[in-house]
Amino acid sequence: MGAISELLADVKLPKMVEIRQEFDHTHLEVSDIPRIVHDELAASGIDARIKPGMEIAITAGSRGVSNIAMVLKAIADYVKEKGATPFLVPAMGSHGGATAEGQLEVLEAFGITPETMECEIRSSMQTVVLGPSENGKPVHCDKHAAESDGIIVCGRVKTHTAFRGPYESGICKMMGIGLGKQKGAEVLHQDGFGQMVDEVPMFARVFLEKAPILGALALVENAYDQTREIIALDKDEIMDEEPGILARSKTYMPRILFDPVDVLIVDEIGKNCSGDGMDPNITGRFATPFATGGIKAQRVAVLDLTDETHGNGNGLGLAEVTTMRAYKKFDFEKTYPNSITNTVMSVVMIPMVLYNDKQAIQEALKSCNFIDRENPRVVRIVNTMEVGRIWISEALLPEALANPQVTVVGEPQEFPFDEEGNLKNLKGKAY
Repeated sequence: MGAISELLADVKLPKMVEIRQEFDHTHLEVSDIPRIVHDELAASGIDARIKPGMEIAITAGSRGVSNIAMVLKAIADYVKEKGATPFLVPAMGSHGGATAEGQLEVLEAFGITPETMECEIRSSMQTVVLGPSENGKPVHCDKHAAESDGIIVCGRVKTHTAFRGPYESGICKMMGIGLGKQKGAEVLHQDGFGQMVDEVPMFARVFLEKAPILGALALVENAYDQTREIIALDKDEIMDEEPGILARSKTYMPRILFDPVDVLIVDEIGKNCSGDGMDPNITGRFATPFATGGIKAQRVAVLDLTDETHGNGNGLGLAEVTTMRAYKKFDFEKTYPNSITNTVMSVVMIPMVLYNDKQAIQEALKSCNFIDRENPRVVRIVNTMEVGRIWISEALLPEALANPQVTVVGEPQEFPFDEEGNLKNLKGKAY
């Protein structure tokens, strides 16, 4: 035992209880999604804009959007039905290490390949400049998309992690930043997130005027990351309709129903979960002063990175403690391009690194101030996309039993560590 182990050896961990948090379950049946995509496109102005022989670019982003492979395949199939040729374009700014190959890897992790989509994926970091924005900045667009006969923008609409406005994460951002690739994302981020509220719609208007945008397919999810709404928008509807879609999406968001807490344990973070690795709208850990929300946790411990993030450790800097396992997965080439592009440095900083899960949790608790050490308030989640099933410490049981949105499904038990001090049920796997 070294000094670290000796200093943490006496930190007592609370027993934890598995619970269910109940939110609105309304969602679309997965088997109905291809038909809904077809019907929405057919009923929208996009239908009349697709002509036989056209080459149509379809945007594919880097987030873990529910049923995204199915949705994109359905769009491609519809384009074929209209006699046109579809192809996918990675629309993810600087993600995937800001390389064409890395962006293909991101899509492959979501099951999006030329084979599964039955169409070509054209991945490149080359852009063309569509023109200047209202404030004189160059608006970049993926070269393949810009040279196509038409673009269908597909993206999830939801609350952004770093700013607030009528256009946050959604169709307009997918154009200016996603299709802008690394160069466009860098331009839009260079003055910080405080100006995003103005510049996201500003850049989108340039796309709608100068790029061959046909329309968009907006996706909205419920609190369980299930597809709740699919809305096709003609290009002339995007600016008017997106704010209302965003407002609805905010009412569907999940949250942690216990606040404040001493320690929040997050089993895994990754770009597939959130742009910030873990959604600050859940954790309360924001990288900028331009957005607020989530719970107040004195300490956050992150235990691992998702496989789908391919070593992108963006968001690790929003925690106080992590593990050697997560640190070893941290790929600087995959992670740093994001911060170099968006100018936010805190998210990629390295927190205190402990040898295993047990020590990370112990240190998170030990470093808390002014808490009841015999009855600490601890919450554990798998990731910020999955907060329906979580674990709480015994100190939170009275609040759980008094909340009609909470169902206690387990008995208090010790953390299930293995001989190496790592959790046996990491990432929600069964004991």
